[in-house]
Amino acid sequence: MYDRLVAERGDIPTEVRTEAEKVLRNLEQVIRGTASTVGESAPAPLFSRTLG
Repeated sequence: MYDRLVAERGDIPTEVRTEAEKVLRNLEQVIRGTASTVGESAPAPLFSRTLG
């Protein structure tokens, strides 16, 4: 049943995971950029693991 849904609709969980990882990377870049513009050191990564 799942295989049929994937064939009809695509692999939505994988697509969502990929987009979430992109958002996390972009957010970390924004936060680092904001910290460096105010003279602070860049924060540690928000998440040390990947989604999945």
